[in-house]
Amino acid sequence: QVQLAESGGGSVQPGGSLTLSCAVSGHTGSRWYLGWFRQAQGFARERVAALNFNGAIRYLNSVKDRFTISVDNTQNTLYLHMTNLQPADTGMYYCAEASGTLAYALWSGELKPDSGYWGQGTQVTVSS
Repeated sequence: QVQLAESGGGSVQPGGSLTLSCAVSGHTGSRWYLGWFRQAQGFARERVAALNFNGAIRYLNSVKDRFTISVDNTQNTLYLHMTNLQPADTGMYYCAEASGTLAYALWSGELKPDSGYWGQGTQVTVSS
C-alpha cells in the first residue's frame, strides 16, 4: 500500500512562487511513476508534471517553463517547484503514484481518481 501526503500549498500573488512537497511511503515498486495533478473548481483534473524511475520528465505545456518536478529518493519526497504563478494555476494540487498497467495512464494524464494512489491534495490560490 502506497501513501502520499502533500504539503506546501497556500495563497500567493501573481508572479509569486511556491514549492509543493509530497511524502511517499509504502512499497512503490521499482518501475514507479509519480506525478502532480491539479483540479480547478468546475474543471477536470489535469496532469501538471510527471517523473518516472528512469528520470524521464513530462510537463503540461502551460507550465513547462515555470514549474520543475523533482524527487529526493533519500527522503522519499516528490517536489513541484512553481514560479511565476498565475491565476490560472489556482486549484487543488494532488500527487499520484502508479506502476504496472496504470503507469501509462499517469504518464499521459489519464489516471482516474479511483486508480493508482493519490494524496488528499493541497490548495494553491493565486490572486491579487
